[in-house]
Amino acid sequence: MLRLTNERLGWLVSIALLILVLYPLLAVVIQVLLPGVFFGNWVIGDLSLLLEIFKRPLWQKSLENSLLLGIGTTLIGTLLGGVLATVRSTWRFPTAGLLDAAVWLLLIMPSFILAQGWVMFSAQQGLAVNLFGWDWVPGAVFQPAGLIVIMTLSKFPLAYLSMKAAMEWKVQQLSDAARLGGASPIKVWATIQAPLLLPALLAGAALVFMDTIGDFGLPSSIAAIYRFPTLPYSIYSALYTSPIRFDMAGVLSFYLVLLISIAMLLQFAAMRRSRFDFMSGGAVPSVPKEAGKYRWLLAAGNIVFLLVIIGIPIGSSLMMSFMQAQGGGVKADNLTLANYTALFDGGFQLLHGLGRSLMIAASAAVIGLVVGLLVAFVLTYSQFRFRRGIEVLSLVTLAVPGVVLGIGYIFVWNQRWLEPLGLLLYGKPAILVLAAIAGAIPVITRIMVGAMAKVPQSFLHAAGLQGDSLLRRIRRILLPLMRGALLSAGLAAFGASVFDLAVNSVLFPPNYITFPVAINKSFEDMRFGYASAATILGGGVVVAIILVIELLFRRKEARS
Repeated sequence: MLRLTNERLGWLVSIALLILVLYPLLAVVIQVLLPGVFFGNWVIGDLSLLLEIFKRPLWQKSLENSLLLGIGTTLIGTLLGGVLATVRSTWRFPTAGLLDAAVWLLLIMPSFILAQGWVMFSAQQGLAVNLFGWDWVPGAVFQPAGLIVIMTLSKFPLAYLSMKAAMEWKVQQLSDAARLGGASPIKVWATIQAPLLLPALLAGAALVFMDTIGDFGLPSSIAAIYRFPTLPYSIYSALYTSPIRFDMAGVLSFYLVLLISIAMLLQFAAMRRSRFDFMSGGAVPSVPKEAGKYRWLLAAGNIVFLLVIIGIPIGSSLMMSFMQAQGGGVKADNLTLANYTALFDGGFQLLHGLGRSLMIAASAAVIGLVVGLLVAFVLTYSQFRFRRGIEVLSLVTLAVPGVVLGIGYIFVWNQRWLEPLGLLLYGKPAILVLAAIAGAIPVITRIMVGAMAKVPQSFLHAAGLQGDSLLRRIRRILLPLMRGALLSAGLAAFGASVFDLAVNSVLFPPNYITFPVAINKSFEDMRFGYASAATILGGGVVVAIILVIELLFRRKEARS
């Protein structure tokens, strides 16, 4: 039997990432250069089609809207995240911990659910008008500037976490020297602290831009009441119009990947020029100081902010789930449980969709754990020559939008020569599992790498000297020491996969509606109460599953 070595494991991991990530993304570019090549038509493409984006109104508008939304959200979201991180790291005040919890909740919550909550609050017959009489809200929200604000309130956590992590340490010696030289606190911050935070600021801005420009949730949710085409939504529309526009989907996907690639290159270039290693320069842990007389002002402002960023989107969904009519207001005769009972009518279609999504997510979490564990092992312990490339591929699906990955999977797994091999996966649930694995790999890998960093390589070397094979060392040494990290990684991948709207919308097979697609279709049909009830029920089921698994794990750990 062939013995698995570090070198062979490196090649095995490379092949897996090539199939799951690189080949589908390259297929998007290849389709533009050789349109129809994946369907047996070897014709060199007309590259002038790439310039059609500046001539065709829908294509051009999609590009313009994506750039407007991406740049606007990046500027405001980075500023907001930076200010909040500065306040949180500088002062100690009541409710400060709630801000951190809200940031993580926004990161975990699917963007289309947040967007649907904002729509139900801001629509013409929404909660803002009916409950508070704010007739100005619909006009203020459903315009480009309003959408930028909504997107900012959903994406600023990326900049917040990047900046907050950079503020955990500070160079007190340099600041003290500047103060002794007569510099004011503002000048000290502008000339010493701010430049040191520049890499984190740029990293946060790049993350906000990439996540915003590839977001499918906002445009898919507002499409029911406001037309604002973006690149991701127009790509989706090209696949679900008759006839199917693979040329349009390919060109728009090319530009979407191009914009994200430019953002990543600018970030890397800026960070190379702005690298500051100050951990040996008198750096000390940054401890927030008491806010004094402003502590309650900060606490009150924080509560108001949390009511906006969490209360409006999530609270709107919760309230709407108990309403019979959207415009009926919160009155006794308008409150009902009919939206929840409707979930169990019609042959349990939506519950079947939830069951399918749970099975897909569970399969992706289990298989993704295996792949992610092996990827992390190569990155942590191996000297494989292409380790840098593996690291890039293991992270790329964080930046690449789900609709682009879905397009690539259509091209790759919809070829006639695959049918005799039993690998014609397009139109089958298996393709959703593969796409979910690709999306889960970055999260799993990062958690695994962090856990493996705590396990000395000498443990593995010692077992190897005793004759243990590589797989035996992983099974007997690494896995027992990383049980908690394995559970966290698996549950994180599971929860994210259940509500992945972008990939599911592009790849779901006929007559195989998954849970996020069912919710989105109900929302598009203006069944806001039903969609909200489904969201609450599905979210509750997923949280319950995660809590039960964690409880069982803790009990098992306590017994062992």
